[in-house]
Amino acid sequence: MMRVTFITQRQDIISGTETSDLMKEWPYLFEITGMKIHFEELTGMDVDENNIANKCARVVSFLKHNDKTERMAAIFREMETSSKNVAVFLPLLLKYFNEEEDQMFFKVDQTTLPSEVDCTKLPSTPCYMLSVDQTIVNGRITVFSKALILMFGSYYCMNISYPAGQAATLEFLQRVKINPDKGSKVVRNTSKTHLAVSPKVLTLITKIADYEWRA
Repeated sequence: MMRVTFITQRQDIISGTETSDLMKEWPYLFEITGMKIHFEELTGMDVDENNIANKCARVVSFLKHNDKTERMAAIFREMETSSKNVAVFLPLLLKYFNEEEDQMFFKVDQTTLPSEVDCTKLPSTPCYMLSVDQTIVNGRITVFSKALILMFGSYYCMNISYPAGQAATLEFLQRVKINPDKGSKVVRNTSKTHLAVSPKVLTLITKIADYEWRA
């Protein structure tokens, strides 16, 4: 049914329907299966959760062995007690690009219910639990890799541009993890000349490729 009603879903999203109304009209759009189907219909790309986990592990391995700076120290110490590469992947990437974590993660107590979150403090862009446009659209995500797919998929499915504060991190995700590899959703400053892909993102991709080739 998500495939059959895809065009109607797109019409509602493009017309600017409020997120709270989309949740009522299309309740499965913000579930992992529904989001993956919508993303595939929209981009032609299938999201493979196992593939994403493997790629996250490769990036974590590169950063662990090649970036010994103090800014990474706390996250590296956390990694020593955790085998969840996907969970530490985004904080590492944000630190590497010197980007703003608080715009992607709004931290609450582990026992906090979605109804107890002060949504006025949430960013309008997708973050985990998962919130979109300051509305919690899914508060029942138990696996971080699914949260990552839902967050990234929301940028495409909901027509949201990458915020400047996480532009490199999200573009890196686009290029080496979920794709598509054409175009960009980064908010552009028209007063400057922009390359198709951020030089910081290209540099990291090249370094990881060289590291894996030498391994």
